[in-house]
Amino acid sequence: MSRGKLVVIEGLDGSGKATQTGLLFEALLAQGKPVRRLSFPDYRQPSSALVKMYLSGEFGRDPSDVNAYAASSFYAVDRYASYMKFWKEDYERGMLLLADRYTTSNAIYQMVKSRREEWNNYLCWLQDYEYKKLGLPKPDCVLYLDMPTEISQKLMSRRYQGDESKKDLHESNVEFLRHCREAALYSAQHLGWHVIPCAKDGEPRTIEEIHQDVWKGVSKTEC
Repeated sequence: MSRGKLVVIEGLDGSGKATQTGLLFEALLAQGKPVRRLSFPDYRQPSSALVKMYLSGEFGRDPSDVNAYAASSFYAVDRYASYMKFWKEDYERGMLLLADRYTTSNAIYQMVKSRREEWNNYLCWLQDYEYKKLGLPKPDCVLYLDMPTEISQKLMSRRYQGDESKKDLHESNVEFLRHCREAALYSAQHLGWHVIPCAKDGEPRTIEEIHQDVWKGVSKTEC
């Protein structure tokens, strides 16, 4: 049987990934598509233990305290465990998998720890490591929700009702997130991601407007 397809919704924290993943999931179901929804990291499973330790600051209070390759491995192992235990068979049977984050998140949050002139080398390493050496499926479509950092910070503050202590290691470092957005747009250009603008004139676009763009992007993958 032919393998399935993997569609990834990517973006910085506060960009609306979970909302858009949910809307796309429901839209695909309404069309009768055999689709399964995934989310990474999988905090329900023990495979996410190192990710939790990293994000809670147990290895250092600054993201750069853990180098790009070590931190990337924390997330990659969690994805590998999820694939092997929970969705490999569905993928091999031809099902459509819809993921909120994936390997693509390493390209955003970890590559930025390297010097700009090393970014291409990191992207080559990442793809070889996760897709070839670990054997994880390569996405058929990546949709990057591009929300300006200033706006995403406001949205996250609303989510946490103003309690900044609830933010993790990445969410609490605004300067780091600005650099992550640069890395995301660089990755999108070099890896062929679909970039979906999520703001206009300094304000978030409506959820429905963004959903329509997400739907158009997915339609091009012939899912």
